[in-house]
Amino acid sequence: MKRNLWICVVLLFASMALARAAVPAQPASNPFVLSAAQKDKLLADWPQLERYRDENAAFSPPGKGDKRVVFMGDSITDIWRGRDFFPGKRYINRGISGQTTGQMLVRFRADVIALKPRVVVILAGTNDIADNKGPYSLQMIEDNLTSMAELARVNGIKVVLASITPVNDVYFPLTAGRPPQKIRALNAWIKAYARRQHFIYLDYYDALLGPHDMLKKDFSVDGIHPNPQGYAVMSPLAQRAIDKALADP
Repeated sequence: MKRNLWICVVLLFASMALARAAVPAQPASNPFVLSAAQKDKLLADWPQLERYRDENAAFSPPGKGDKRVVFMGDSITDIWRGRDFFPGKRYINRGISGQTTGQMLVRFRADVIALKPRVVVILAGTNDIADNKGPYSLQMIEDNLTSMAELARVNGIKVVLASITPVNDVYFPLTAGRPPQKIRALNAWIKAYARRQHFIYLDYYDALLGPHDMLKKDFSVDGIHPNPQGYAVMSPLAQRAIDKALADP
């Protein structure tokens, strides 16, 4: 009797184990991994035109004397909003985290030209250097920046081209993906191109630079994105560049 009871218990546990094995293991939730639905949505709208579509539609044409300015960029622009984003100014933030220059170029008409600004401030290229959306060359980044600047000019928009900001390895090994030499090379091209085309060059790089060609530790909490102290350095530089662009006949 006891033997039969023991056999029944063993069979019960064996059947339970088989049942669990038949159910596919569910991966642990990872906030940094996109779900299938998120991937499908991103593929359907690669440049993320939907992000600002409703906000753009709500803007009326600028009035006479309206000094409208659009900031086009990636996460460094995207998170630069709120109370500290040029208080008292009606500047428009059109940054999208993680974007490359190719994505910005596709949405440039919708997120910049259609808003009819007097000035556009373009800060782009760090995610290209890091190969965020696949391999990029400096020539490809330069071509995309050139196309955005030319589109702005032909539509009567003054152009401010910002340098790529430095990174540091204090928290993560960021210089492996964004080597300082590549950042410096792209910035040298942006500066020379802006001079040739009579655009305004906005130098964030030198203002944020610390030892060893890296972002100064005090200006960031993650090694790439500016903190309030970093943005406090960038804001007056951007404002002077905007004022210069507006004054340029």
